[in-house]
Amino acid sequence: MDVVFPCLDEAAALPGVLAALPFGYRAIVVDNGSSDGSPEVARAHGATVVHEPSPGYGAAVHAGVLASRSPLVCVLDADGSLDPGELPKLVYAVASGRADLAMGRRVPAERGAWPWHARVGNAVLAMLLRRKGLHVKDIGPIRVTHRDALLALDIRDRRFGYPLELLLRAGAASWRVEEFDVAYRPRTAGTRSKVSGSVKGTLRAVHDMAGVLR
Repeated sequence: MDVVFPCLDEAAALPGVLAALPFGYRAIVVDNGSSDGSPEVARAHGATVVHEPSPGYGAAVHAGVLASRSPLVCVLDADGSLDPGELPKLVYAVASGRADLAMGRRVPAERGAWPWHARVGNAVLAMLLRRKGLHVKDIGPIRVTHRDALLALDIRDRRFGYPLELLLRAGAASWRVEEFDVAYRPRTAGTRSKVSGSVKGTLRAVHDMAGVLR
């Protein structure tokens, strides 16, 4: 089972994240221009490393999906905020045929894990998706689906709009989407979120996603 980790300066988090992968799961770390030695740390901890020079979350995820070889593919942030041990329940939902796409619905496990500005931005986007008939509460950074079906959706966004476009195209294709509660913790010390770490980052992500909605 392949797990794609989009990565930009996550060297401090990678050892713990990769060590927490369940048995039988293979890490594909997609380096998106790190300057902190993330690729070397990833290799030292057994991950396959893919380099994606085009900047953007969507570009990194897409490169990782292309590099994967398992029928199902997982995507998970590499910052330590999510436990890879949550993946098997999402995998089972898809592997059993119950869902076409399984996603994590973040539940803050500690105070301050999910800053107010990021939570508000996420809630607004989820509300807009529900108006379009997709009954989700999170634009999840942890997800599992069929690799070939994901590529067939032909997602075009290569920045922060990728997760939203995925959901919109999945809805248009009548995919069955199932959400699961997952614990959401503060990022590993020494890393910084490109989205929730600042109001500016959140606004940039919302801007990208609003473009997808338009």
